[in-house]
Amino acid sequence: MSLAASPLAAALFTLLVAALLTALVVPLVRRMGLRYGLVDAPDPRKQHHVPMVRLGGIGMVAGFSLALAITWALGGFGNLAPDRDQLIWTTLAGALCYFVIGLADDLFALPPLPRLAGQVAVAVVVWGEGVRIGAIDLPLGWFGLPSLAFPLPDSLSLLATVIWLVGITNAINWIDGLDGLAAGVGGIAAVGLLSVSFSLQQSAAGLLAAALAGACLGFLRHNFNPARIFMGDGGSYFLGFALAAISIVGPAKGLTTVSLLFPLLILSLPLADMSAVIMGRLSEGHSPFYPDRRHLHHRLLRAGFSHRRTVVLIYAFTQWLAALALVAANVQMRFLWLALATAVLIGAVLGSRRQRRLPGDSTTASPSFPCDAGRDPKL
Repeated sequence: MSLAASPLAAALFTLLVAALLTALVVPLVRRMGLRYGLVDAPDPRKQHHVPMVRLGGIGMVAGFSLALAITWALGGFGNLAPDRDQLIWTTLAGALCYFVIGLADDLFALPPLPRLAGQVAVAVVVWGEGVRIGAIDLPLGWFGLPSLAFPLPDSLSLLATVIWLVGITNAINWIDGLDGLAAGVGGIAAVGLLSVSFSLQQSAAGLLAAALAGACLGFLRHNFNPARIFMGDGGSYFLGFALAAISIVGPAKGLTTVSLLFPLLILSLPLADMSAVIMGRLSEGHSPFYPDRRHLHHRLLRAGFSHRRTVVLIYAFTQWLAALALVAANVQMRFLWLALATAVLIGAVLGSRRQRRLPGDSTTASPSFPCDAGRDPKL
């Protein structure tokens, strides 16, 4: 059996296998964590009221890696050119390194600066292996003008790549503050990258995105509210880096006239949230690491939305942004997908407004909101 003849079938197969394997592995990880006491204990600042295992990222990595290995063995990647082959392996190695950094924090509570230094070091190595932003392009062709491309010298290419990889990773890490939020947003973003990659004939990057989407889906089986396990920093670092790197080796490589526009659209919500939080902290003279409740999900909770409604609202907006990316990528039936995404967004907003709890209502949740999955904000 070979999947090389049908890249789309290979992507669907990879997604389903990753979802199934992740869903099966995560309960094993949870039992292991409970057995050895590898849990995050509750306290007044945290939302959960029972000890929660924070090692769910192990299950995500296992499902992702095994699904790709099976697809590779069945010929799903076809005959990749040597340069594309290297990019795929570099992306996988970088994602695993970021997972190890996050896992070390989950187990040993590392300070922020050593974690950041490790992320930067891995990003530099990955850049040296070819996963890099090589040019900044302006899509003026959409307006009937000649498109302009600005190749970056190595120094600027390195800076842009490191900022992109580290920034996306921490944006995903910082939205991991409610049950199912990071996994859902990451899964939607991965599906968007999958669609855009295939529309640009970047099937190898599409398979990576498919495996990532499947891992997120399988993990949500155990992480959606009420969660039974958290992905932890290991999972969020792995998810964030994988999204960032796939966007470089896929959409950003595939069409020079749009550069990073597609992944920027798909991932704009966590990026905007992280930027607003950092600017707010700095404007008050605090460190970017200062713990507070400035994130979008905290604001929605304070506005009276329930935990689940807050998560669903952010899901709806993320899938609408992904649909915009599909329109920009000129994929088939793009306006149909945008119309459906708009309908979902409107439905989610209207439904949430009807069920919103007003301040002072006796049913309003406790004001003790979670802060980055019950822990201090991390970078």
